[in-house]
Parts: sequence; structure tokens; C-alpha cells
Amino acid sequence: MSSDTSISLSIIVPVHKVQGYIRQCLESILVPDVPNLEVIAVNDASPDGCGAILDEFAERDPRVRVRHLTENVGLGQARNVGLDMATGDYVWFFDSDDYATEGAVRAIYDRLVETRPDVLLFDYARSYWTGKTKRSIINHLFREPPAPDVFRPEDRHSVLELMMTAWNRAIRREFLLEQGLRFSSGYYEDFNVTYPLLMAAERLSLLDRVCYIYRQRRRGAITKTAGKKHFDAFAQYDRVFAFMEKMGPRADQFRPLMFNRMLWHLLVILEREDRVEGPEEARFFAEMSHIYHRYRPVDYAVPDDPILARKHRLIEKNDYKGFKKLRQSEKADKKREKKEKKRKKDKRTLKNSIKARVKIAYYKVQLRRPLDENVAVYGAYWYRGYACNPAAIYEAAKDLAPGVRGVWVVKPAGRKNMPQGVDYVVSGSLKYYRLMARAKYFVNNVNFPDEIVKRDDQVHVMTQHGTPLKKMGLDQMEYPVGTSDMDFKALIARSDRWDYLVSSNPLSSEAWDRGFPCNYEMLEIGYPRNDRLVNADAAERARLRAELGIPEGKTAILYAPTHRDYQRRYTPMFDIGRFLRELGPDHVLLLRAHYFYKLKDLAADMGWPADRLIDVSQHPTVEDLAIASDALLTDYSSIMFDYANLDRPIVLYVNDLETYTRTRGLNFDLMANAPGAVATTEDELIDAFTSGAAWDDQSAKARAAFRDRFCPWDDGHAAERAVRRVFLNEPVQTGAHP
Repeated sequence: MSSDTSISLSIIVPVHKVQGYIRQCLESILVPDVPNLEVIAVNDASPDGCGAILDEFAERDPRVRVRHLTENVGLGQARNVGLDMATGDYVWFFDSDDYATEGAVRAIYDRLVETRPDVLLFDYARSYWTGKTKRSIINHLFREPPAPDVFRPEDRHSVLELMMTAWNRAIRREFLLEQGLRFSSGYYEDFNVTYPLLMAAERLSLLDRVCYIYRQRRRGAITKTAGKKHFDAFAQYDRVFAFMEKMGPRADQFRPLMFNRMLWHLLVILEREDRVEGPEEARFFAEMSHIYHRYRPVDYAVPDDPILARKHRLIEKNDYKGFKKLRQSEKADKKREKKEKKRKKDKRTLKNSIKARVKIAYYKVQLRRPLDENVAVYGAYWYRGYACNPAAIYEAAKDLAPGVRGVWVVKPAGRKNMPQGVDYVVSGSLKYYRLMARAKYFVNNVNFPDEIVKRDDQVHVMTQHGTPLKKMGLDQMEYPVGTSDMDFKALIARSDRWDYLVSSNPLSSEAWDRGFPCNYEMLEIGYPRNDRLVNADAAERARLRAELGIPEGKTAILYAPTHRDYQRRYTPMFDIGRFLRELGPDHVLLLRAHYFYKLKDLAADMGWPADRLIDVSQHPTVEDLAIASDALLTDYSSIMFDYANLDRPIVLYVNDLETYTRTRGLNFDLMANAPGAVATTEDELIDAFTSGAAWDDQSAKARAAFRDRFCPWDDGHAAERAVRRVFLNEPVQTGAHP
């Protein structure tokens, strides 16, 4: 490793609507072992929490400089803003939803020191939302044939076949400025900079290493959106060829390759179904024909591939009808292949039972009938009963939208817990299938089953059921211990049905953006279920304590541990009997085990004092328990975020923090942002209560900071905002990011 620190590197990061990814991006490049590093983040008027996140990084790391733009100018212009701010000898333009591989920044820096090139090119890998990562298919160009440390483009034309993006290269800043090149507006803004720089360079260098992870998001990439902006490609290639004209004779050797690359790219745009649509296709093809004749090199020969050669001839003749016929033939061949694969798969699939087929047939008939515009379906926790955010929204809707009839879906065992007067159907019944086929609205805190079809005019609200301290959605793919049987493609297909996703706080917005990259409207309104906690009074608290059997004058500690993916059954993380003995007779413990576990007779089997331990694991509403208790003891459960609204002591017992983090992952540093006292041993846990640390000023300050960060939108009116936005179609005030 070189010890030379005589060069400096500026990494320029334009930022817009990437709150779920920007932390990983910045953390991957702000490595400690690279000297003379500056990171310039240009907030391109991002409407989400990106600005606050950038300021947070800048406050704690002096290498970060932030520019907040008041108007959205687009990726190209934002890069130009960053370039004008840069002071480094080299610049690296980095997209804010991607990230660098481990050790990449140092490897790039060392290569720059060793070779001092005009442009250094390095390899990348595509990271797919399905969890797969695949190196670029042309990575052999870095090795074949072996390249000298430094070379001219004349000696290695294949460099023009590498990915022509701004992010897979480090560029000598003075060289870039000398060429007078700036990123343009619109789509494909890289090309009029990246191609010219390579052709004009005197010193190129290659780093045969995957340094950059190009995230293939399910949504968010503008070039994967159909529209007229894809016509920008023609102007970008005009700029490239205009630059070549200025280069003079030196550019002649690059013309055939540049011409072929241009046609290849334009065909990609035209033939992808998510780029150019309908009547615009013929116009795009005509523009291809025009640019073909404008830049075709002398003595140009069509490609050897017969299909590609035929397409080039059709472009030359501007024969769109012939091209369309050829494309239809290609699609027909692919369709036949797909149909044959499906036929073989269906043949292997076992038939459903007659009874199930009858219900599904009934459901399909109902799907063809009109929607009932005034019916809303509610569900919670896989149809366990009446609970959580859906219950809060249901209650608010009764007053604010009385014309919308709410109907709950419950399993047979959940019927006994349904409140008096609440209408419901049993899952799997014919009434259930009729309801699911024809209701206008759906409100749930988990996904509905795969068999449910989302009709075009139906509206689905996903409320979730907790702030994601732990990794959720696609983020879980990195932690296979608890996801070995999880079908992530099916998960995202279910999540594609969402029209609205409720976010409880800025952390949730980041995690949901990243974990569930689907096309919903984020409702940053706070958690509806927390309205009760914000509005709770002394009378309600007294009533609940009496109902739960909490003796008068006793301190009630709510113990709510979360599920461990690495455990098969509930195992207490500390000696509950000892804990109660040490705290003394003035304390009772409300044990709320995760709903995955059944604790029948566990207290007796473990020898816990029955008079001071109340098993509330099956109590239908956790909000009751929070209001009734005096303090919370938990670990990684999302209840800590809700409980913070009560401004009562919260103690975390995290004796397995390393194991839990390794097997499930956390979205932020819990130890650095705890809501109160933290214990990692049983002795520390007991001391937190017996010493009064849970109630002292230090814990109160930690709790206040935690509440400010994670409960900014919980004001007692979240359910009302949900009803007004979804059922009444009214604009509502959504959360402002700090």
C-alpha cells in the first residue's frame, strides 16, 4: 500500500429522494484510512429526509460538505454544482442510492497515486433487489488483453465499450475542466462527458476490481420510466460527435466503434418496454434513422450478427414497419418459450381440493362485480383480531367517515376478542371472499394473503405494526438466519398492492423506502395506535390497572421482549424469579411475550412468584398495558418507540446485542441512541431498577432525545390524518423532517 499522500480526492454525491439509501452510501465512502478525502453532497431539493441526514453527517465528519439547493435541477446540473465546489486533484461522481465495496476507496486512491492518470476506470457489480449481486458482464475487458499501468485510448479501443457512466471512474479534475465539459440536463447526461474524456485522454488506467455497487432499484431510476425524455439521448450523442469534430483527425479511429455503441444503446432504449411507448416508437425510430445517416462513418460495415445486421439495415432505410414486424417475431418466440415453461410447471402442480376450488371460483365471480364504494376491510396480525393501527383508524373513521362501513376479517379463534358491535367476517368463508372482491378500501398492519387480487380501483393502506429498529423487507436478505424460508419476490409482489404506507417517524420512512421499494404514497403522519398513548389520562390508567389486577400502590414493570430468529421457543433472557425477589414486594411484572410464543403454565413451571407476575401475553391490546404500567423493560422491540410517548422510564436489556445484530441487523446504533438505562448483564439490569437509575436525570434526558427523534409526528391525531387522506381524499399535513 502506498504511503504517498500528495493527491486529494473529491467524491461528489448528488442527492434526491434516496432517504432509505443515503446512509449506506455515505458510510461506504467515508472510510478512515484515505487521506485528503472530501465528500461533497448536493441536496437537489430532496422532498424527503435526505437534507437532515446530510446535515447529520456533516456535523459529525468535517470531510463532508453539504450544499442545499432550493430548486430541483436534476442529476447532471447537481453534479456540476458539486464539481464547482470540489478542491480535489481527482473527482469521483457517486450516485446516492449506490455504495462502494469494502476497501474500494483506498484501492482507488492508491491506484491514482501510483499511475497519476487522466481517468482511472474500475469495475462494478449490479445489486438486484432480489438479493443477487452480479459483476458486470464485460469485466473481461479489464484483463483481456493484459493492460499496461498507463496507456492511451488509441492503444486500447475496448475502453469505449465499458459502461459509460460517471460513477465507474475517477477523473483528474484539471483535465476535466480543460476539456470544457459539463454534465447536461435531461436523461443520459453522462455520455457527453464520459465518452469525450476517454477519447481525449493521454493517460488512462484500469483497476480490475469491483469498487462500486450499482443498485438495481425496483423504483426510482428515472431512465426506467417511460416518457419523451428518452429522446434526450439523441442530443447527448450529438454533443459527443461534436466533441469528436473538435478533436480533429485523432477522433477518426474512434468513429466506427462510437457509431456502433450509439446504435446499440438507442436500440436498447427502443426495445425496452419501460422506455418509449405507443406512437412515440415510430418517431424515435425515425430519429434513429436520421442520426444513423448523420454520423455513419465512411466504409461502414454492418455487424456480423445477422439479426443485428438486419436491424441496422432497417434503421438505414427508416423502415419502421419492417422493424416492428421483426420485433413482433422476436416477442412471439419468447412468448412461446415462456408458455411452454408454464405448461410444464402447471403439469407438476397439484390440484387444490374441490372445496377450495369452489371458493376460489366464487371469488373470481365476485371480482367481476362492481365495487362497493362504501366498504372498508380491516385486518391485523394475520387476522388475529381487533388491534393496532387498523383499530385506531377504524375508530376514527366511525366519526369522520360514517358513510364508509368497516368490516373486520378474523380467524375463527379471533371472534371471541371482537368488541361488541364491530362487524366482521371469518377468513376463508364465502362472505370473506365476497368482501375481499368487492370492498373499496383495505387497511391492514401486515400483508393480505397471496390469493387476494388487488383490483385497479381498490385502495390498500399498509400501516405496519412497529418502528423498524431491526431490518425489514428486502434488508432482511442480508440476515439469512431468520429468512431461510422467506420468499422475497412474493413479499414484494404483495407489497406492490399498497397505495399508502403509514410511517411513524423519519427512521421508518428511510427503512420502508429501502425495504419495500414499491409505488405507494408514504403517509408520514405518526402511528394511529399511539393516539391513545398521547391522549391517555389518569382515569383511563386507573381503570386499566384495576382490570389487569395490578395491586394498588405497586410499581408495574411491563416486560416486552421481542422474538429472536435464532431461538425456536421462548427462553427468558434473565432469571425472572431472581429479578422479582431483588426488586422486592412493591413491584409486579407484566410479562408480554412475543405473539409467536405460547406461555401456558410457564410461570408455574419456572417457579416464578404468581402473585407478582401477571402474564399479559394474550391481552388483545398492548396500548392498555403501556398506559397501565409504570416503566418498560424491553430489548429490541418496537414498543420502545410507542412507549416513549408516555415519558415513563424505559430500560433496555441487551445481553445478546452482538448475536441479535449479526442475525437480524439494526437500522441504527441502539447503544448510542438508547431511550434510557441500558443493561447487558443480569446484575446491571437489577441495578437499573433498585438504584433508581431508570428514573434519574440522565435517563430522562436520554428519553427526551429519543422522543424528539422517533416520535416527532405523534400528536394524538395520526388516525384522523389517515382517515382524511384515504377515505375523504383530503390533503393532510405530513411529517416535516428535522
